[in-house]
Amino acid sequence: MEIVFRAAVTFAFLAVLMRAMGRRELSEITTFELVLLVTMGDLVQQGVTQEDMSLTGAMLAVGTIALLILATSYVSFRYPKTRRVLEGMAVVVVRDGRILDEVTRLERLTPEEIMEGARQRGIADLRRVKVGILEADGRFSFITGDGSRPDGEEPPPRRAS
Repeated sequence: MEIVFRAAVTFAFLAVLMRAMGRRELSEITTFELVLLVTMGDLVQQGVTQEDMSLTGAMLAVGTIALLILATSYVSFRYPKTRRVLEGMAVVVVRDGRILDEVTRLERLTPEEIMEGARQRGIADLRRVKVGILEADGRFSFITGDGSRPDGEEPPPRRAS
């Protein structure tokens, strides 16, 4: 039972840690950061199982974390108001071709990162952008002045209310 408790505490700690790191940091990790995350995973495993090398201990730890992931997914689906806390929310970083400095400071974004995201979407000049959004998963979305998406993506369908 101690392994289940340790796994639950570790899950909560990692959830808070990942949210605190910010979305851009997690969506564009470097090779070194990937190695650190793998190392962190090993350290977490040792903390959860207390060097318990049994199959039962591993199954309890992984099962607990998997159940907590499913639970947070269900809560987010069932209670939409919790999505902001559990998944984050999209924020507008460009409006009418201008970078919103206050938002970019809060999100720890540089103008170069926004320009890079725009170039990846085929936008050479931010003045064409009506709205630029940093999505909850760390990717950028841009809507140009004519209302189209420059990369040809269709917006997601709206749900019937």
